[in-house]
Amino acid sequence: MYPKLFIPGPTHVRKEILEAQTVPMIGHRAPEYSKLQLEVTPKLQQLLYTQQRVYLYASSSTGVMEGSIRQASTGKPILFTVCGAFSQRWYEIGQQNGIPSEKIEVPLGQGITPEMVDEALSKKEYDAITITMNETSTGVMNPLREIAALVRQKYPDVLILVDAVSCMAGVKIEFDAWGLDVCFAGVQKCFALPPGLTVCAVSDRARERAKQVKYPGHYFAYAQMDKRYEKGQTPATPAISLIQALNKQMDDILAEGLENRWRRHQEMASIVQDWARKYFALFADERFLSPTVTNITNTRGISVEGLNQELRKRGAIISNGYGDLKEKCFRIAHMGDLTVEDIRWLLEQINDILGLQ
Repeated sequence: MYPKLFIPGPTHVRKEILEAQTVPMIGHRAPEYSKLQLEVTPKLQQLLYTQQRVYLYASSSTGVMEGSIRQASTGKPILFTVCGAFSQRWYEIGQQNGIPSEKIEVPLGQGITPEMVDEALSKKEYDAITITMNETSTGVMNPLREIAALVRQKYPDVLILVDAVSCMAGVKIEFDAWGLDVCFAGVQKCFALPPGLTVCAVSDRARERAKQVKYPGHYFAYAQMDKRYEKGQTPATPAISLIQALNKQMDDILAEGLENRWRRHQEMASIVQDWARKYFALFADERFLSPTVTNITNTRGISVEGLNQELRKRGAIISNGYGDLKEKCFRIAHMGDLTVEDIRWLLEQINDILGLQ
């Protein structure tokens, strides 16, 4: 028996989505594929409240992290906002690409504020700022809308690059209204698909900036994607089976209703957070709690690995703390196609295993 995944990616994938990948293969230059991509793209634009371009990359999000900063860099530094392991990774990718990289950093469990960003951006000129909207390692959601509003108002030439890996399709992201320039996510989290595909919205501003970059790269280059975008094709072979599944999932997401989907994610989060306050403690600052993954401080000193071994026997699995937080914390994801009933059942199992009343 495969356990149901209550981990922050890959997440539980419904049978109907798995089956959507099994339709007969089509050629990526055939009209059938163009029809598929031209069907799914407007649905993704609706999800992200945008009229701008949405690309599909056969890659993990880490690849798009790299591509986005390479295409934003004209020689000025990029400001990386760091609040955990994955935002730190983005900073390191910048360094490894020879991009002038500076960072502001907060302790684990804290979030980035507009005031911090304002103070940093006021000191010199930057090409771009990176924001990890939902830091998976700590359970922190940063106030993206407020940060973006500050940047757009006071620093209009700074591109806003957003890692929404563990929250896109689980929370509202108004790409156009918030003035974002790049926003990407792998489909293995809130989209509840198998991994291997990244959705990436890109503004016209970001596409124009990329034209000024001497070495923008090739595979992730917007200019390469644009060559076949209007035909409903990609420059390299796409992940066709995953896009079939994405198209099916987008139909289901829109049928659920976007506001209903955001509400369901918040309801699941509230249930887990209330449980954590009662029996353990929340790791993240209350001002920055994520609607898609909760990081729980292991105040009782339980064996998280042992808990997971028992949960596996009952058909579920949660996530240990990430990196240095292993066994000090544990994470429960409430994202994708999980339901309130799933979450209540999981917590009942944990209570029973640990003897919590």
